[in-house]
This record gives sequence, C-alpha cells and structure tokens, in this order.
Amino acid sequence: MARNKHLCRKKRQIHAGKSASPVPLWVVAKTRGKFRRTPKMRNWRHQKLKL
Repeated sequence: MARNKHLCRKKRQIHAGKSASPVPLWVVAKTRGKFRRTPKMRNWRHQKLKL
C-alpha cells in the first residue's frame, strides 16, 4: 500500500477500523448477552474493503 494516501481513502480506512471493533462489554452485560455484535462487524480475513 502506498505510504501517502488520499484523505478520502484514509477517512474510509479509519471508519472501517472503528467499525471492526467489538461491542463494549457493558452493552453485552446490560442486554444480558442478546446484543453481542453489530451487523456491520467485519474481519480482515473474511471481508475485504472496496476502497
């Protein structure tokens, strides 16, 4: 990957990195385990970004 990235691409990568993080533990505890993951959860091996 290029060292210098366009701002648009960089912002999309940052957003994808944040969306790949799991749900906080306090949310799982408050919902008693019914809400464990978000629908947009992504793994770098399974789903590639279309940038």
